[in-house]
Amino acid sequence: MVPAREGAPRARDRDATEESLRAAAVALLRRGGVLAGLNLRQVADEARVNRGLVYQYFGSRRSLLRSALFHRSRPNAEDAVDAAGLPLRRRLSRLFWTSLQDPEPVRLATLLVLDGDDRPRVLLNRGAGRADLAAEAARGELPVEDVAAVQAAIASTIYGYTLLREHLAREIGLPADDLDKRMAECVEAMFAREPSAREPSAREAG
Repeated sequence: MVPAREGAPRARDRDATEESLRAAAVALLRRGGVLAGLNLRQVADEARVNRGLVYQYFGSRRSLLRSALFHRSRPNAEDAVDAAGLPLRRRLSRLFWTSLQDPEPVRLATLLVLDGDDRPRVLLNRGAGRADLAAEAARGELPVEDVAAVQAAIASTIYGYTLLREHLAREIGLPADDLDKRMAECVEAMFAREPSAREPSAREAG
C-alpha cells in the first residue's frame, strides 16, 4: 500500500476549507458592512485558515464572493425551477418569501454588481420565467404586455425590498413582519391580475 503524499490536500478537506472561507466572508460583511471592505487576510483569520489558502483557492475578493453567491443561491435557484408553471400569484409569493427567508444571495449579488461585476444573474430561472410571463401576458394576466419589463420590475421590487426591508419598516413605523405581509399582497396586486375578458375571434365564434 502506497502511503498518501504528506501535505497533499484531500478534496474533502479543500471543500470544507473553501466553505469556511465563504462563511467567514459573509459573516464579516454582516458585522462590518459593505463600506468597511473585505480583506482576504481577515477572512482567513475569521475562518481560522492559513492565510495562504484563501489566495490559493480564490485569488481575489471578487472570486471569493462569486463562489459564496453561487453556493448560497443554489437553493433559491432550485426553488425557482420548482415553481415554474405555477400560477403567477403563487410564483410571486414563493419568490418573495424565499428571498426574505434567505436574503444572502440578494445581498451578495448586489454587492458584486455594485463592484462592477457583470456576471451575477439576478433573474432566477430566467428563460423559463420569461416563457411563463409571456403565456400570462397572452391570457391578459399581466398589468402590461411588455414581458421583459415586467420580469425586470418583479426582480427589482423583490431585490429592493429584500435589501431595504428593515430600514423601510423603521421609516414607516411598522414591525418588519407586518410590513412583509402587506408587501407580499402589494407585489401580487402590482404584477398579477385576473385574466381579462376579451371578445372571441371570428374563428373561435364560428
